[in-house]
Amino acid sequence: MADSPNCDLKSLSPLQLFERVTEQGEKVRALKAGKAPKDEIDAAVRMLLSLKLSYKTATGQDYQAGLPPKDLVLINNGTTKEEDEDLVDPWNVQTSNAKGVDYDKLIVRFGSSKIDTDLINRIERATGQKPHHFLRRGIFFSHRDMDQVLDAYENKKPFYLYTGRGPSSQAMHVGHLIPFMFTKWLQEVFDVPLVIQLTDDEKYLWKDMTIEKAYEYARENAKDIIACGFDVNKTFIFSDLDYLGTSAGFYKNIVKVQKHVTFNQVKGIFGFTDSDCIGKISFPAIQAAPSFSSSFPQIFNGKENIQCLIPCAIDQDPYFRMTRDVAPRIGQPKPALLHSVFFPALQGAQTKMSASDPNSSIFLTDTPKQIKTKINKHAFSGGRDTIEEHRKYGGNCDVDVSFMYLTFFLEDDDRLEQLKQAYTSGELLTGELKKVLIETMQPLVAAHQERRKQVTDEIVKKFMTPRKLAFEF
Repeated sequence: MADSPNCDLKSLSPLQLFERVTEQGEKVRALKAGKAPKDEIDAAVRMLLSLKLSYKTATGQDYQAGLPPKDLVLINNGTTKEEDEDLVDPWNVQTSNAKGVDYDKLIVRFGSSKIDTDLINRIERATGQKPHHFLRRGIFFSHRDMDQVLDAYENKKPFYLYTGRGPSSQAMHVGHLIPFMFTKWLQEVFDVPLVIQLTDDEKYLWKDMTIEKAYEYARENAKDIIACGFDVNKTFIFSDLDYLGTSAGFYKNIVKVQKHVTFNQVKGIFGFTDSDCIGKISFPAIQAAPSFSSSFPQIFNGKENIQCLIPCAIDQDPYFRMTRDVAPRIGQPKPALLHSVFFPALQGAQTKMSASDPNSSIFLTDTPKQIKTKINKHAFSGGRDTIEEHRKYGGNCDVDVSFMYLTFFLEDDDRLEQLKQAYTSGELLTGELKKVLIETMQPLVAAHQERRKQVTDEIVKKFMTPRKLAFEF
């Protein structure tokens, strides 16, 4: 970060200012630790004070390390109408807009960077592979430090992937496949290790279930994850309830994070209250710890400086903003992130999926008949009220859930564009578009079910056993 304050700090969001203050604070500490010349240290301190003043002017509060500005900041260009707000946190996603969350505003609010054409082209050059359709279509739309990951990769430096699943139910739905489909592609094109965290401890703490049931769901969900086609020689899947008791490295990193995040900070980041159990308050450190390679000494041979890349939905970002703030203070590299949009409920894009509502999505256990019935009966339509009006005015792909689902699961770009043009012009009716989705989802789910049948308890055990993977470190 440059020491010159010439850049227009007023154009930065509160979160961007927070990150600038954090980075400058790290620079001041590094200069002091390295016994830099006094004038250089003084200049860096002056810049730090200037940034803190700008932060206080923008937010009305003093800067506190590890406590970003609250996510209550609106992303609706200043309007204060409650019905116009987008609510996004790790447990809730709500918007009044039928098109779904405004992701451009969310990027500004969270202080991340947009995945643009230049970055996508750079990924293609680095891997020699056509970018995944999730990248081409903006399904993964935001990032933190992906350019640094590519810098490392191009210089033959290693990195690894980390993603996860909160096992809240035995059956997963098709929306749960999105991060795993993309992570599998990333692992294949970059040829890197992958760790997958199953947060059964989190679900026990947050949900009305026994600890035994949470663990059972974790192992059942592992079968669906394995059925996505991951390589057992390159992938480690772990349950928190299992792994925490066997890995000193994992637990040490959890404790380090816990020491550097106060109760006041987690309340500000996650909205915890004095009535929440202490397990919830300490959990964010458990989700943070897999971001550090020293949590997996059996994979990385004890090395602590290996970059981590986390593909996840953007509602998980608060966990990793906290992690990125703590990382340099415990001598670890900051994890990089790739953020996805939310998978819409069948009833519309105002909310994300709910595993507790069987009609909110297509589940991986659904039969072809159930899939057909759900889409025909529950998929929100962007079509007109009558055939005559639809033929005249056309449908709205921006709010039509069948079209939204096809953007996730129909890989043929040309076919998708043809459907969009035909539906928008009125040539294609809602029932016909739903038929295309049914014909896309039925074989996809059936193929997944067949692969899952091949996943035995012994295979699950292999994936979930701490061990060296097929990489040298």
